[in-house]
Amino acid sequence: MTDDVFKALADPTRRRILDELAERGGQSLFEICARLATKHGLGLSRQAISQHLAVLEAADLVRARREGRYKFHDLNTEPLETAVSRWLRTEAPGSTP
Repeated sequence: MTDDVFKALADPTRRRILDELAERGGQSLFEICARLATKHGLGLSRQAISQHLAVLEAADLVRARREGRYKFHDLNTEPLETAVSRWLRTEAPGSTP
């Protein structure tokens, strides 16, 4: 599971999507596309952004919910916290607490 998280984070477009969802969750695909175009100058198609969202969902970094005809996306930080916590809990050899 951790490998999926790091593979998903390896792409700069996916990191920008996560940044946008961290700033304002509950966005539709249309809203994410518009924000990426206006704030970052990314002119990717909705299909391309949808594919990036699918990778982020597979890594559980993004959770989608349907409301009627619309699908909204939210950031899920739990996989990041899990991946990083193992290093933050472990003391380096020779370090003092």
